[in-house]
Amino acid sequence: MWTLLLPLLVLLAPDPHGVDGGGFSLSPTKGFFECASQILYMDQDAYQLPTNYSRNIPPDKNTTVYIGINVNRVSGVDENREEITLDVFLQVSWEDMRLNVPFNKSYIDLPWEFRQLIWMPDLYIWQLQTMKILSVLQEMASLRLYVNHTVSVSIGATITIKCEMDFVLYPLDVQNCAIDFSSYKYTREDVRFVWREVAPWSGISGEQRREFRLPKYVVTFVTDKSEHSAARLQIKLSRELRGYLLESYLPSSLFVIISWGSFCVIPEIVPGRMVLLVTTLLSLVTMFDTVSSNSPDALELKCIEVWLISCTIFVFLALLEYFVVLFGIRYDKSWSRRRQDLRRAASAAQLAPPLHINHSQRLSTPATGTPQGGAFSPQLSLEDEGLKQQFSHQTIQRDSPILDMPGDASDSFLTRFAAKVDHGVMFCGAQHGALDRYALMVFPLCFLLFTIIYWTTYLSEAHRAMHD
Repeated sequence: MWTLLLPLLVLLAPDPHGVDGGGFSLSPTKGFFECASQILYMDQDAYQLPTNYSRNIPPDKNTTVYIGINVNRVSGVDENREEITLDVFLQVSWEDMRLNVPFNKSYIDLPWEFRQLIWMPDLYIWQLQTMKILSVLQEMASLRLYVNHTVSVSIGATITIKCEMDFVLYPLDVQNCAIDFSSYKYTREDVRFVWREVAPWSGISGEQRREFRLPKYVVTFVTDKSEHSAARLQIKLSRELRGYLLESYLPSSLFVIISWGSFCVIPEIVPGRMVLLVTTLLSLVTMFDTVSSNSPDALELKCIEVWLISCTIFVFLALLEYFVVLFGIRYDKSWSRRRQDLRRAASAAQLAPPLHINHSQRLSTPATGTPQGGAFSPQLSLEDEGLKQQFSHQTIQRDSPILDMPGDASDSFLTRFAAKVDHGVMFCGAQHGALDRYALMVFPLCFLLFTIIYWTTYLSEAHRAMHD
């Protein structure tokens, strides 16, 4: 376009040595126009700038700059780099009473290249990473001056915004990103940036979109009208939870439920029960590794990692319960003969008459039964004597020296504790599967309680983050 206008510009340009000293000069070495007081707008007319105009001085002591933005598309969200890429049409406008529109015109379009001739706000986007003006045949940028002294700059660009993200609640996380538009040179008393709703870009049909649905996120844009030192645009990213429920939460829950089926398998069928539990445990470990590798990094355990670790612990406890059952069965079988001997000795102790002897008489009594004073003492071996003493302490007098020996209280405690442990191990190894029956009731109740606490806690945190 400028190639076609070059001859016309040369003809329209006044003499550079005129009285006003203004005009155009073509610099073939630099390839752009150096203008003093005149610029050419789209109707091929020359626009005269005021002679006392300075582009370094703001139009007013308290200039208000209006910011309007239309989001055309959300190109992508990079969680690892914490960046959001947007296709936007940005409009910046302000009033400059020093500029006037020619007679009988409501506005004039000025060439984009001559924006350096007038004062423009030093707009700074704090979270901006990169910005590229859209271009097809020419750059999508315009500079327009209205009859009410309003200067409007419109730019179509692709911008990349840096957003600080927190993934502790992943995948229930809600990311809030703030984009601040302000000045980097002037104070708020000199130049103030505020939001102004602008009409949708002429190339977009319908109303301006405020919400965009991506495969993983729902992106919402809200202009913050509260008092800040800059014009702020809030970007809210709420994650789509349906995919994570189907890919992670549902399979892991089914694995935990399947592990409860091992309680219904006969403990003696070791291969079947072990294969079920070990396969379920390995599947959860693999799922946890996959989710951790594909999810963004966080300083703490993420929400989904807490769930998968808890499911893995539930399956591991089911496997540990089976180890206890196997140990109980082995203990029960290994000491079955000892228990039979103890039962026989207990029966013999109940049938035998009570023993009322003291320590001196027991020392003088021989091991084999001999008649003494017309009475016959039963023949007891040393092993039978020990068994009788173990199961018939009630037949021994309380003043027996055996009970008065030092350390008897601790020995009694250890004896009772050993008896309880022995009873517990025998209960775990019972052939009728008593421990499995209790585990089949306790495990589902514990998992249900954990599920309620988990979802109540994290959903409340996500709701709080959504409204912050």
